[in-house]
Parts: sequence; structure tokens; C-alpha cells
Amino acid sequence: MYALAINGSPRKNGNTGILLETVLEPLKESGWETEIIKVGGKPMHGCMACNKCRENQDNKCVIKTDNFNEIFEKIIRADALIFGSPTYFTDVTAELKAVIDRTGYVSGANGQILRGKIGAAVIAVRRGGATHVYDSINHMFLMSQMVVPGSTYWNIGYGRNEGEVRNDAEGLRNMNHLGMAINWLGKAIAPHVSSYPAPRD
Repeated sequence: MYALAINGSPRKNGNTGILLETVLEPLKESGWETEIIKVGGKPMHGCMACNKCRENQDNKCVIKTDNFNEIFEKIIRADALIFGSPTYFTDVTAELKAVIDRTGYVSGANGQILRGKIGAAVIAVRRGGATHVYDSINHMFLMSQMVVPGSTYWNIGYGRNEGEVRNDAEGLRNMNHLGMAINWLGKAIAPHVSSYPAPRD
């Protein structure tokens, strides 16, 4: 099984990356193939609502100025998606927002191809605003008919400076449990994913 984490943080060794790595550890130990793709700080165009993905229905976005389509191929292949973001001024980072919008739109345009996949949001925060960021990610997962697992608490880690989240013992325990929950859920639903109800016309 394959778990793909997408890191919206522009920081090279930031708290979001640490949290995502912590989620992936139990999955690696259980034999999952895992990968982290960093989109924060890199060119990522927002959705233009041009509807070309609905016209073409080829699992692609017509915008070719970034590597979204390359990432989306991996999203399609993944059994579990973990989207991570720091808490920015009002929401997720701009780069992750672009990925969220285009992923949801292209998926919906191609028969809701994310349905039945596992989706989990992971948030780094200094103080407040994390639940809004958490909701932004989970809304896309739920609108795309994905399965969102719970954990011991909110999937939030506290820290401002690089590496500071390592001091949040409760947050790290939650991330580790989230990885275990994804592993359990993934194995439980694997035989049934293909029978997830398709949307009606």
C-alpha cells in the first residue's frame, strides 16, 4: 500500500515536515510505501475554474506551468493521502490551497476518483487558527468521498521555530497514533475500496 504526504510548508526542516514524518513512521514499519512531496515555497498555480478538466476527462489539469499533474498521478495511485500545512495568516499555505482546489476539481471532473481513499490533515501552529486550517483540508477530503480517520485528539502540533514541535509530546503521540489508525483502516478497507458507491448522475 502507498501513502502520500504533501507538505505545504516552505521551510526546509519545518514543524509540518516533522509531523508528517511522524505520521508515516508506523506506516513504514507496517510495510507501506511512503513518500513526502514538498509543495510549499514552490511554484503552484491556483485553479482557474476553466472546466477543461471536465471537458477532457483525462485525469489532468490543463495548467502546465507547474508539476501538479505529476503530483496528481501519485495522488491517484495513493491509498492514503496526508496533507500537512502550517497555520498561515488565515488558512493553509497558498501552494497547498492550489493543490487542494485543483485536486478536488480534477477528481470530481473524472468521476470522483478519490472516493474510498483515506485522507488525513496534519497542522503545525504557533498558537491559534489551526482548526480552520484542519477544516479546509478535511472539507476537500469529505467532498471527494474520502474516508477520514480519527485519532487521539486533533491532528495538530504546536511550535513556531524550526523543530520546536518536537517539544509537543502529546502532538507527536497523536501523529504516531494517526499513522497506526491509517494503517489499520487501510488494511480493513483494501478489499472493499473498489465497491465504494459511485456517484449517481
